[in-house]
Amino acid sequence: MPTHESPTLARRLGLTTAVMVVIGSTIGSGIFLTPQNVAHAVPVPGLMVLVWVFTGLLTLAGALTNAEVASMLPEAGGQYVFFRVTFGKLTAFLYGWCTFIVYQTGSIAALAVAFARYLGYYTDLPHLSPALEAWKLPLLGNIYPLKNFGVTMVAIGAINLVAFINYFGVQIGGWIQNIFSWLKIAAIGAIIALSFTSSHGSTANFFPLFALPEAMPTMGALMSAVGVAMIATLWSYDGWNSITFLAGEVKDPQRNLPRALMIGTVMIIVIYVLTNLAYLYVLPIGEMGSSKLVAADAMEKIGTGYGAIIAAMVMLSTFGTVNATTMTTARVYYAMAKDKLFFRGLGEIHPKYRTPGKSLIIQAVWASLLTLTGTFDQIFTYVVFAGWIFYALGAGSVFILRAKDPDAVRPYRVPGYPWVPILFIIVATWFVINTIVAQTADSMVGLLLLAAGIPFYLFWNNQNMKALNAE
Repeated sequence: MPTHESPTLARRLGLTTAVMVVIGSTIGSGIFLTPQNVAHAVPVPGLMVLVWVFTGLLTLAGALTNAEVASMLPEAGGQYVFFRVTFGKLTAFLYGWCTFIVYQTGSIAALAVAFARYLGYYTDLPHLSPALEAWKLPLLGNIYPLKNFGVTMVAIGAINLVAFINYFGVQIGGWIQNIFSWLKIAAIGAIIALSFTSSHGSTANFFPLFALPEAMPTMGALMSAVGVAMIATLWSYDGWNSITFLAGEVKDPQRNLPRALMIGTVMIIVIYVLTNLAYLYVLPIGEMGSSKLVAADAMEKIGTGYGAIIAAMVMLSTFGTVNATTMTTARVYYAMAKDKLFFRGLGEIHPKYRTPGKSLIIQAVWASLLTLTGTFDQIFTYVVFAGWIFYALGAGSVFILRAKDPDAVRPYRVPGYPWVPILFIIVATWFVINTIVAQTADSMVGLLLLAAGIPFYLFWNNQNMKALNAE
């Protein structure tokens, strides 16, 4: 009798697309919003730039470390697979749980809402009557599903459009990612070029490079300020590891995954540093620190009428990141379902398009629901530090794998081992501890959300045990 093999994911993404996924997953709205927070925390031109460089190099250390593990385990699901192999199924499940419940789906919702709000610069988005927009869901806290109706509907439309595009093939999603990542780079390049060629800028804004203000009289005060600034910059660099989720669809992954992580991360560092220098060239450090929208303020200082340009840039950037996050993260739920630790249907591959179609659909539905609640920003705050717990564990995987299987073929080895991964683990651990101390209440809620996944793990794992015993 003829056998019918189940369809599998297809390796259709080359190095260029992989690099664009790294860039697209990382550069969202952060470079337009966080520089003012960094300048406010560290109002010293040279030190502010060094914070961006230093955290960029730390991110590169994480990327280099993850590249070794990714080259050994080039499977769909990325870090979920790393955790399953090195720390066991429970840790892997909790990572996937956190990713699905809010960490990545909440990020998709937030980015889509940012896209919709900036669309409002060009056109008036519809509103419902004040009474309807003020309607609150009973018994569920302060949730107003009809508030800012037009923005919400545009955001949900963007989320589902991206899921629809990616449903029909990873190549199509890859093409979209290439287009929007290059447009994003060009748009940020335009900010840099316009700033440095403006007659309203001055190199005097770069000096004095390291003269500390009176508000930082001690080394302790300085380090505290740097720590606050690093929280903002580390958030802006977040997302670089998303390419590992697509490991099952990258051509020659043993070579291309490490190269994409390295090339993409270095390009992001260069883009971020040049952009901050461009802002600083136009806006003195004090003006940067007091700005609400630093990119818009820099452009307005160059000339009136640039608000439309900034709005278009943010829309390009956020839409591209929605696409990258949607395309990559759906593979985590697919990998969980393949391990029978999530809804079974999510582990199916479309026979024609070779994509995890059901995983893409359920991700879009959940992200849309989070958008309707209007609480995704708060929930995301609860769990953002948990992402860094998993970053630290992911870097620790390289030590476990080298100890468990020292003779395994390693197509790529992290340079500077063991110091590069150790440095990243130290910083990731510091970030988690600092967040718990500074935002104790939010962190405790985040830990509870993470722990809430344990009963679900026990249920699915118990189902698997019953199925094995029945055989």
